Amino acid sequence: MKELNLQKIQNKLRNKFLKSGVKMIGPETIFFSNDTKIGKNVTIEPYVVIGSKVKIGNNVVIKSFSHLESCKLENKVEIGPYARIRPDTILKEGSKIGNFVEVKKSVIGKKSKISHLSYIGDSEVGKTVNIGAGTITCNYDGVKKNKTKIKDKVFIGSNSSLVAPITIETESIVGAGSVITKNVKKKSLALTRSLQVEIKNYKKK
Repeated sequence: MKELNLQKIQNKLRNKFLKSGVKMIGPETIFFSNDTKIGKNVTIEPYVVIGSKVKIGNNVVIKSFSHLESCKLENKVEIGPYARIRPDTILKEGSKIGNFVEVKKSVIGKKSKISHLSYIGDSEVGKTVNIGAGTITCNYDGVKKNKTKIKDKVFIGSNSSLVAPITIETESIVGAGSVITKNVKKKSLALTRSLQVEIKNYKKK
């Protein structure tokens, strides 16, 4: 009986959003909350779960298998597939969160991109930032959560670890595979990497 009631509520919510102009591919696979707010010209692909306290702006695309809760998506945002947007996250206009990306308690600035395989938590990300694949913010030191600040036009190379508390200043670059533990100055390159060793004509013993 409880399942039937839940199904009825979901069908009612789906119909409400379809009537308001939300484009849904496979509406029967999409789940909403009673307090979900959605703007104009929004597309939601199959298998998306929208938890409580989610506000979605105009011209937003949410791709398959994404999960959202207690967050705000401004206009022209694109997320997914397989994105997880956790509580207290704000995605600013034109930002993009790609596949297998988790964002928690963070503000992602206008036109910034986190395209794949990353965790961004307790962070402030500025405008036009590009965060490479496999980047993580190391926000928990075992006692408390610490903040990561990434300023405008920063490029973070793939597979980087940003150990909070830390600030990456405007227009700087973090080289791929780096573990960054100190603040990075404006317009500079920061990298931590072991030298590559090559042994010529190597034969296995």
